[in-house]
Amino acid sequence: MDFEIRKIRSSQGRKKLTREREAYSLLMQQGVSSREACEIVGINRRTGMRWRNGSAPTKMRPGLPAHRVRASRVDSLSRYLTQDERLYIADAVREKTTVRKIAANLKRSPSTISREIRRNQHPANGQYRPYAAQARAEARLPRPKPAKIAQNAELRDYIQDRLGRRWSPEQIVHLLRRDFPDRPEMHVVHETIYQALYVQARGEIRRDLARALRTGRARRKPHRQSNKRQPRFSTPMVMISERPAEAADRAVPGHWEGDCIVGPSHRSAIGTLVERSTRYVMLVHLSDGHRAEHFHVALANTVKSLPPQLKRSLTWDQGNEMARHHVFSTAADMPVYFCEPGSPWQRGSNENTNGLLRQYFPKGTDLSAHTREELDIVAAELNSRPRKTLGWETPAERLSKLLAPASL
Repeated sequence: MDFEIRKIRSSQGRKKLTREREAYSLLMQQGVSSREACEIVGINRRTGMRWRNGSAPTKMRPGLPAHRVRASRVDSLSRYLTQDERLYIADAVREKTTVRKIAANLKRSPSTISREIRRNQHPANGQYRPYAAQARAEARLPRPKPAKIAQNAELRDYIQDRLGRRWSPEQIVHLLRRDFPDRPEMHVVHETIYQALYVQARGEIRRDLARALRTGRARRKPHRQSNKRQPRFSTPMVMISERPAEAADRAVPGHWEGDCIVGPSHRSAIGTLVERSTRYVMLVHLSDGHRAEHFHVALANTVKSLPPQLKRSLTWDQGNEMARHHVFSTAADMPVYFCEPGSPWQRGSNENTNGLLRQYFPKGTDLSAHTREELDIVAAELNSRPRKTLGWETPAERLSKLLAPASL
């Protein structure tokens, strides 16, 4: 490179980067990744991506064509089939060697060989031609690929017309296959349409048509990965994977599952506790609401009457009401474990019990109207109801049996 790499990487106003772009293109042709090429040349990664993928014209700048990297021979890359391997495949196919034997001799996966023969055999006579297969493989390598919708005006008009009628991309894809069964150039998958809508640098489909989607979004909504989630509470949570193994088989009583059922607009709530072995139910009266500063007090007052052998653990979801779980755990001498996000089945007994409680507290009703005495009556009714999972015993009877040996 015959220019000095810029020491200051911040924005320096409008400046033509002709030599930088030439250097970036040269590095890309040499096989350097876009990220590394941007760091070497001294440009922002967004600029490199715009050079590589192209951009649509705006009021501030003209459009840029996409940078095309010319494919080179790939004989040295073990990831791809080489010319010699394709010659061997052609000879083996003529000798009617099985695909699995060809794969074993080349130390390749059978699916790789099967896919290679299927993609590159002649459509008329079924012959496999190794030199033509090699040429097609090299032609498929350059990135980014020319967009199918941008190349086919008939396909683009068909898609835009249906999007304008508020069809979903999946509906359009299925109708394309029905209306053009013998024209593969008119077949796409729904992700291709979404890409054409959201990646506007390609200039395939009008941006305003994204508003016709049912979500109404003009860009994708990112989904955070579970391993990149922000900590839920200031005090670290102990996850359910660290809960004692005895809680899983329900043989030992004293392991509880908890949750809240809430009223309209989350303005009222009732806390629910279910013992895993016996399905015994306790209800938490939340006279001061279910905010974290009040919830842990009400929860501790509810479990304080339990004997020590029934306070082995409590499993909860990651609701805001348990933000002070460490205070509750200390006050009640009861460890708290948390379920994984979006995993209600990890508290299955509690979820089932919440469904039973809706017989008494229908959705949409104000739960703050119920007194402590009314909640005790409902809990007593549930605990005296025979349960199939307990062999038609009641939770109260099963709990009494389990506690009887401990009292001797």
